[in-house]
Order: sequence, then C-alpha cells, then structure tokens
Amino acid sequence: MRIGKRAAHAKAGGERIVVLDGLRLVAALMVVCYHYIAFGEGWEGSQARLFPVVFRPSAYGWLGVELFFMISGFVICMSCWGRTLPDFFVSRVIRLYPAYWIGVLATTAVAAVVAGGVDPLPWRDVLVNLTMLQWPMGVDHADGVYWTLWAELRFYLLFALVVWRGVTYRRVVAFCCLWATAALLAGGYDISPLDDLLVVPHCWFFIAGLAFYLMHRFGPDLLLWGIVGLSFAMGQHTVMQTWRRTLEHVGHNIPGWGVTVVVAVFYVVMAGVALGWFRRVGWRWLPAAGALTYPLYLLHESIGWEVFHRFQGSVGHWVLLGATVAAMLVLSHLVHRWVERPVSRRLKLSLRAAFDRVRGEGGSGARSVSLPSPSRRSSPVPPGSRSTPRTTTVPRSG
Repeated sequence: MRIGKRAAHAKAGGERIVVLDGLRLVAALMVVCYHYIAFGEGWEGSQARLFPVVFRPSAYGWLGVELFFMISGFVICMSCWGRTLPDFFVSRVIRLYPAYWIGVLATTAVAAVVAGGVDPLPWRDVLVNLTMLQWPMGVDHADGVYWTLWAELRFYLLFALVVWRGVTYRRVVAFCCLWATAALLAGGYDISPLDDLLVVPHCWFFIAGLAFYLMHRFGPDLLLWGIVGLSFAMGQHTVMQTWRRTLEHVGHNIPGWGVTVVVAVFYVVMAGVALGWFRRVGWRWLPAAGALTYPLYLLHESIGWEVFHRFQGSVGHWVLLGATVAAMLVLSHLVHRWVERPVSRRLKLSLRAAFDRVRGEGGSGARSVSLPSPSRRSSPVPPGSRSTPRTTTVPRSG
C-alpha cells in the first residue's frame, strides 16, 4: 500500500501504546539488576558467589539503556507529530527535570549521610548537576547513570531541527539517513567533537526507534527496513565495545554472544510494536508501571549501593536485595505522584506563559497607555478621519 494512502489512516500522533510502558519497566529493571547484582559495587566479596543463579543474566542488564534509546526514538517521533518547537521544548523540560532534581538532591544527601560509601560531590558540582549539563562542563555526575541523560539531550537537540521545520514522513526519513551518514563519517575519520554531537555510538538505537515509529504510523516498506537493518548492524558493532568495558566491572568473562541475542530480541520486540503485534495488550497497570521507570532509574544506583554497604553485615543478601528493589519502587511511586506530576503541571503552565510572552514580544508583561500627542489640542482630529491617537507602550513596573 502506498505511503500516501496509508497516511490517511495513520494513527493519532499522541496515542498511548501501553506495551511501551511495560518495555520501559523491563529496561529499568534490567539496569537495576546490573548495578545491584553484577556491577561489583556495594557488596563485600564476589557477587557471582552471592547471586550465582542470576549473576550471568544480570551482567547483560546494561543493555537496558539501549532499549531505552530505541523507545525514546519511537516515542519522541510520536509525541512531536504536529507540535511546534516551543511545545517540544516544554514537553522535554517537564518530562526530564522535576524527577531529576529530586534524584540529584536525594543521591547527594544519602552519600553525605552514610559514611564510608559513595563520596558526595562538592556543592558547586551539585549545582552544575541540577542543570543536567555537567558532562560538557567536565563535572562528575551525581550518579553514574546520569550520563545517559546527556545522550538524550543531544538527541533532542538534533531532532529539534525536524520539529522546527515540521515533522513529516519525508523529513524523519531524511533525518535518519543524514544522521547515520554523518555518524559513519565522524567515526571513520575519528572526529571526536562531531562524535559527541552526533551521539556516537548510541545514535543507531535512536535511529531504529524513529524508523519503527514510521512503520507503526505509515506501514513498513523496504526503505524503513533498510534503515532498521543498518542500525541493527552498526548497533551490534558498537555495543560490543561497551561489553568489553563492562567486563572490567563485572569481573568475569561473560560471553559476547549473549549481547547479540539480547539486542536482537530488542529489535524483534520493537518491530512487533511497530507492526501491531501487541495491539491487544491493554493492561491498565502498565501505564502506572511505566510512570515508575524514570524515577527508579534516577534513584536506584548510588542509593542502593549505600544501603548494601550499610546493612549487608546484619541482613541476608537476598532479603536485602529484594527489600531494596521494593523500597526503590515505592520511592519512585512517591516521587512520581508527589513531585513529578504536580511540579510538571506548574512548570508546564509557566513555560507556556513564557513562550507566549516571547511570541507576543513581551505583550503579556506590558500594557498599552494612550498618551496625548503634543499637537493634539492645536490640531484636533477631524471627524471621520482615519487617524488615531498615538499609543506608547509603557512596561509595567515590578
């Protein structure tokens, strides 16, 4: 079926695909298992001996980040369809920052209170972390997982070019092709600054997510499958570099073929989402579960390690592990309900008002006052004349 005909039946850009909420939770729990079981921090002794059954599967949990990137490409493309650049900016700020601020402050506070574990950052570095721009400033992250947010921000910066022009099928396809070409050239010629801007080596998973959303909205074709195939081939290569680095933290030789299998499963599942295999999945608890994933991701790492460091001598390791994961889920729910939702609403209203003011060149903060022209008394306006009294805009004080 031709793209133009399929577009007439395209789904609304703002629809919610609840299976993606479940996949987000899976990705978050994968990362939690990797940091709590396989990473090699927080526990005394070999974690392979403490958790012999789940250690090897957990050693692949870092790949949950790549699944996050694929979902992000899919969801950003879906949510930006028909939106303006200010709408895009506001949606990203209210989505990322409220829970992130709590994550930075809570992690810093726990690190400061619990002695002998993770060292807290200096307060100046904490302030930089609150901007989410610590990476380009050369400042340490308050929590190790925050590096992924810098990758997300760079993706948003690049995709903002498409949003600025208006998101269409043609422009998203062109964006994927240009991004892939630039990433290959930057990597081939070892242009490090361009690598950073283009989110190399993680760009392939964002590109795959964008292509999968186009399949979902317009139907598959050979060009989209080609983009997905290219991203899969390149992504398989880049994740193996990350796998070699993870072996230093895991401390055991985890087979590389497992990385290939996990990434392949991700692509098959995302293809299923794009092609509608899971359209009947509508469990009501999935959106609530998906809402936990971002706070859970932000809070779990350093705080969990501090808990293990403090209580492993008095509590069994399996009990401590399960209780910590459960506590993090409860804490994530509280952050989402009592911080993320109310702060996001207020921030959204304030940012929209600010952009309205920009579009109106400060009109919302200024009032028009009619001042008499010096010549009005000596030269009255004749009846029926189109001339009007001169108006001067006087800014409001305060």
